[in-house]
Amino acid sequence: MSENDLIKFRNILTSNGYRITKAREATFNLLLNPEPQSIREILSRTKGEVDRVSVYRNIELFEKLGLVHRIYVGWKYKLELSDQFLSHHHHLSCLRCGKVIDIADEKHIKMFIKTISKKFGFEAMRHQFEIAGLCSQCQVKQN
Repeated sequence: MSENDLIKFRNILTSNGYRITKAREATFNLLLNPEPQSIREILSRTKGEVDRVSVYRNIELFEKLGLVHRIYVGWKYKLELSDQFLSHHHHLSCLRCGKVIDIADEKHIKMFIKTISKKFGFEAMRHQFEIAGLCSQCQVKQN
């Protein structure tokens, strides 16, 4: 975790009228992971530092404040820090194993959004682009 991320996190909490607590900081630290995580994965890493209920409440608060967002994989989801902490990116989600792959090709996605928005006379303010399917390993298992 960078010190800047922790400062930004604290500022967002206090500017929205919330206290900085050990449980909130610990939950935030659990989310500092380059890969999106399920609630189960986050809870398995708490090691008694934060109780289960606090993790759920803190994640709910973090979603409300825009600190984290959900990445849907079928009917389940994983959590990832928002663009305030990570650079904006998109995902490929495997419906079988739950693997989430970051798409680093922003240039082509931005061109697509610009083209489709122009076609429909729409001004895009934000976007989220997810592709659900089968990863290469699950495709091999399927055949």
